[in-house]
Amino acid sequence: MPRLASDLYSGKAAESSSILMSIIEPFLARTDIAYFSMEIALRPEIHTYSGGLGMLAGDTARSSADLELPIVFVTLASRAGYLRQAISPDGWQIDHPDPWKPSEWVAPLNAMVAVAIGERLVWIRPWLFTVVCPLGHHVPVILLDTDVDSNEVSDRRITDRLYGDGESDRLKQEIVLGIGGVRMLRALGFEISTYHLNEGHAALLTLPLLRRYRRRTDNHEQDPILYDIDRVREQCVFTTHTPVESGHDKFSYDLAGRLLGDAIEIDQLKLLGGDDRLNMTRLALNLSGYVNGVASRHAETASRMFPGYHIRAITNGVHVPTWAHPGFARLYQTMFPNWGHEPERLTRADQLDDEAVWEAHQGAKQELLATIAQTTDVAMDPSIPLIGFARRMTGYKRPDLLFEDIE
Repeated sequence: MPRLASDLYSGKAAESSSILMSIIEPFLARTDIAYFSMEIALRPEIHTYSGGLGMLAGDTARSSADLELPIVFVTLASRAGYLRQAISPDGWQIDHPDPWKPSEWVAPLNAMVAVAIGERLVWIRPWLFTVVCPLGHHVPVILLDTDVDSNEVSDRRITDRLYGDGESDRLKQEIVLGIGGVRMLRALGFEISTYHLNEGHAALLTLPLLRRYRRRTDNHEQDPILYDIDRVREQCVFTTHTPVESGHDKFSYDLAGRLLGDAIEIDQLKLLGGDDRLNMTRLALNLSGYVNGVASRHAETASRMFPGYHIRAITNGVHVPTWAHPGFARLYQTMFPNWGHEPERLTRADQLDDEAVWEAHQGAKQELLATIAQTTDVAMDPSIPLIGFARRMTGYKRPDLLFEDIE
């Protein structure tokens, strides 16, 4: 993630270890939407993101601050980050740890909640990051952390590495995010009416909502669902991101039964999450009243993967002030003075002078080539088009797709 195009967006770093709940109080009365995401890109120094999902969540937080939306974001602290990639001298990709220190960038909140994972209670502490827009509006981000003294050593590592190793670690993280996140918001004093699930990782937040709306039924054979799922659907919005099968979390019901305990009856979970394995995307689809993909074509693909569900399309966007190169930012400012807060003004970008646009582009490219030269000792010809792959180099993202047809 690049440095911000300006210093207008900043986090509230911890001032001391004894910061009290008073810093969260200004948000409570006006916040009724909660956005849950396993990852979120807040600052380059806060390694709580790995790719596009986190970038979108971070840009959504910044845009929410611009729009004064009544929203709180919930994610994991991910103290060890995801990974830092490097290329070895012989051309192989090498992964390194990428830790960060919450105490340097986020504020501790004086609260704790516990969730049952397996046979133990796991305690969760919250940290606060505040997103601030240029006009002074604030949006809170709650980061959940199990690295507390009262937990077993293995439980302290649940929120350590983003997307932990193995099926068991991943499900534990999703329990902390979903069930722990809902519990934490209540403990902090938030009264939430709408929950936004950013990808299936957050699907377990529906379980405490289900338990809240348990209903009586006299005929279990004709009406096997024990919960008022319509009440849950009224509160949940789901965005699905991944149009390939390998990108959807699935867990064995044996593992789910062991780790979830009495959070929900397994027979009920199978009715909502699939017969053979707990499919987190299917669970979210069944319990969300509004579902969208992240592009028109993606919505079409997702509808084929999950027939019978109404999946709408909302095309991914970016927070323009964060990502605009300073050269382009200065150019926009000459024509559209309020472009940062009203990005729709950029629909008139065809009014910009062609030579000025080309000059800004060449300046940005020269800066990129200088960075490449400094980092790799490789000098590139500025007259040749350059294709950058700004993604994690994993197979399911199909990095070779660009080279399928060279002609």
